[in-house]
Amino acid sequence: MEQEKFYYDNKIVKQFAYATIFWGLIGMTVGLLVALQFVFPALSFNWAPTTFGRVRPVHTNAVIFAFVGNGIFTGVYYSLQRLCKARMFNDTMSKIHFWGWQGIIVAAALTLFAGFTTGKEYAELEWPIDIAIALVWVIFGWNMFGTILKRRERHLYVAIWFYIATFVTVAVLHIVNSFELPVSLFKSYSLYAGVQDALVQWWYGHNAVAFFLTTPYLGLMYYFVPKAAERPVYSYRLSIIHFWALIFLYIWAGPHHLLYTALPDWAQSLGVVFSVMLIAPSWGGMINGLLTLRGAWDKVRESVVLKFMVVAVTAYGMATFEGPMLSLKNVNAIAHFTDWIVAHVHIGALGWNGFMTFGMLYWLYPRLFGKELYSKKLANFHFWIATLGILFYAIPMYWAGFTQSLMWKQFTPEGFLKYPNFLETVTQLIPLYALRSLGGLLYLIGFIVMIYNLIKTAKSGHDVVDEEAFAAPLAKEYQPHSKDHWHRVIERKPIQMLVLSLVVILIGGAIEMIPTFMIESNIPTIASVKPYTPLELQGRDIYIREGCYTCHSQMIRPFRSETERYGEYSKAGEFIYDHPFQWGSKRTGPDLAREGGKYPDSWHFNHMEEPTSMSPGSIMPNYPWLIEDELDIASTPAKIRAMQTLGVPYPAGFDAIAVDNLNQQANKIAEGLKKDGIEVKGDREIIAMIAYLQRMGTDIKGNKTVQN
Repeated sequence: MEQEKFYYDNKIVKQFAYATIFWGLIGMTVGLLVALQFVFPALSFNWAPTTFGRVRPVHTNAVIFAFVGNGIFTGVYYSLQRLCKARMFNDTMSKIHFWGWQGIIVAAALTLFAGFTTGKEYAELEWPIDIAIALVWVIFGWNMFGTILKRRERHLYVAIWFYIATFVTVAVLHIVNSFELPVSLFKSYSLYAGVQDALVQWWYGHNAVAFFLTTPYLGLMYYFVPKAAERPVYSYRLSIIHFWALIFLYIWAGPHHLLYTALPDWAQSLGVVFSVMLIAPSWGGMINGLLTLRGAWDKVRESVVLKFMVVAVTAYGMATFEGPMLSLKNVNAIAHFTDWIVAHVHIGALGWNGFMTFGMLYWLYPRLFGKELYSKKLANFHFWIATLGILFYAIPMYWAGFTQSLMWKQFTPEGFLKYPNFLETVTQLIPLYALRSLGGLLYLIGFIVMIYNLIKTAKSGHDVVDEEAFAAPLAKEYQPHSKDHWHRVIERKPIQMLVLSLVVILIGGAIEMIPTFMIESNIPTIASVKPYTPLELQGRDIYIREGCYTCHSQMIRPFRSETERYGEYSKAGEFIYDHPFQWGSKRTGPDLAREGGKYPDSWHFNHMEEPTSMSPGSIMPNYPWLIEDELDIASTPAKIRAMQTLGVPYPAGFDAIAVDNLNQQANKIAEGLKKDGIEVKGDREIIAMIAYLQRMGTDIKGNKTVQN
């Protein structure tokens, strides 16, 4: 059959590769700052944009969506064209995708530094950016499917299956979790509240890891590992099992982030069961990747690309074993809210995503620029120092996690908490945080060495923008072979595969969410729980703006150690007016679910102005701007109306008197502070923050006063 001449678009691949490198440097540098703030709290600089609560979301978004996201697109745009033997469907769409995605990243960084956040982990971006993400993602999917449909290769290789599942699932996750009611251009409230919001958020949060950090990278693994090893993938049948089992099971596992919380037990149990089952397909994929290298271990010793990829696939195996293990309730009781989870996620991020990206870039650059890698010695140096960096990062964090859990739960022979002061745990961990920072620094040094190596490679080569290729056109009539595998039928129909993938991933989410939303008995109400006052609502928004949820939880689990330390365990009905929920996922500081009434207003004022004045040894940053900045009272009526729309039972017309209500409560707090010798105007943000802190947990009796 006569072959057609066409050209692969390498320019878009290079652009995404450059963006991967640039944003990786930014994200990892910000990550190092975050780590150092635990050791040197002064690195918060007494400036709002550089406090941990604002910088941490910048770090996570930069690494996940900027570094890893651009890495995904680099690999997809390169591999998809070659697997389909076709240029990308539309060059203009490719450009819109590239520049749109970079614009989203810049907007995300600027808004998060400024404190514009929804307060939902890994989904902090406000509604205009959420809309932009959805639009750009659709353009990416359209371009991808257009390429698949005009392909010259009938067979859809396994990597493309994972790309398809990634596109459809990320779209569903993002849209469902981003339902929010706008109040202004940079402020919205989650459509869901409390327990329901928590379920949707961790359905999204867990599966953002699954379908943004895992499935596309598995597609890259299935393409680049065989390419680098110059060997076919180990097992086609195993890849089929891996794909369908993974995308079906993963979507159920989100509730394992909410064990021992106010989430209904049946939902927690579903999360545990499906998390444990995930070991099988996850390890099937790992085995398929590693066994592709069978008989090629001499090549692994010689090839820095394969070294990175072997460690990446191994890290994937470790993380996907540890995840199901952490979903077991007895293990989760130890690990949740501790630094163990930080170690776990960084094994995946630094090892799986980071090393696979590095291996891919080292393989791509010589082919994109027609020149051998500038220095194999520097690449090997990068490999070893980055591996050392992962060890220095993860091991201290595992150690810190066990230390935290043991100290929190330990009792004296007389039956009292041995470490009632939460700060005793924090100060114990400072040396481990220092070692974690060293690990991050080593990893960053390796990354900078890679940048130098790749720049030198590019400069010594030549720019191949349009790469010439030849392939026969796709035959309109397909003659099936007697030995065709049954799965070939599905692979030849990409639209049907997309629809089938969509159905598979919707099953788990629907079964978990529909009963939680539709059956009232799952979220029993509590008569004493009332809506927030206008001042408390404003204070809660400030709490979210400053990222307090990144260090403090608001969820007391039914353990003796927690009820003794914090008070009565949390109930589902307590959170029905919380848009969004604020249960948290990490305790760098103590739980605040029952904070109200434990300390006088003056304690909170001094603690926010200078935490060490009330809690010597604290690593919490100072918040002097809360005392200086005037509260945005003008937004109060709109916020009340938004809450009414969401079902919060404020009386009709309350928005018209909300500001007066707010001022009365604010003046009362200011007058009380004046009696304690603190002069502050009633219209300052600190007053609203104090109102919110003093409200927390007061609808339910059973507070304790032992924590600091």
